[in-house]
Order: sequence, then C-alpha cells, then structure tokens
Amino acid sequence: MGLYETGRVCVKTVGREAGSLCVVVELKDDSYVVVTGPKHLSGVRRRSCNTRHLEPLETILPLTADADDEAVEKAIEEAGLIEKFKTKIRLEL
Repeated sequence: MGLYETGRVCVKTVGREAGSLCVVVELKDDSYVVVTGPKHLSGVRRRSCNTRHLEPLETILPLTADADDEAVEKAIEEAGLIEKFKTKIRLEL
C-alpha cells in the first residue's frame, strides 16, 4: 500500500481546481493517478493527475479499482463527506 491508493481522498493543490477535494480511482504509475470529484460535487472531473499536484488526506474510501462516479459518490455519502466535498479548502503556501 502506497501513499496514493484507490479510494484515497486528496486535495488538488495546483490549477483551476486547487483547493477542491477529489478521490483517487486508479493508479497509473509512480507519478500519475486518475482522480474524480465527481464533477457535480467538487468540480473535479475524472482525469489523470500528477501526484505532485495532490495533497493526500487521511481518509480512504472503500472503492474498487476504476470505480465509476456513481460508486464514488455513494462512498462519499456513506462516509458523510458530501458537504466537505462541496466546499473549497483554502491552501496556505
């Protein structure tokens, strides 16, 4: 188990989605993962992301590899994180 595993909740730190929460849904290699918000919750669409642009949080959702957005949203709802995903986090640089 690495730092970025399937189901890990992260904060995007770079780009237009900076400060938004997302979930890792697939590992590509050592430097890249596939993340999703889902878009209607946090504004992060499903895309490949460099791990240097993510800040991992302690929360890990019970997801299977390459889970669809509906499964991710259901896991977020079961964890009680819907409101947290709808708000942006202010990043201190």
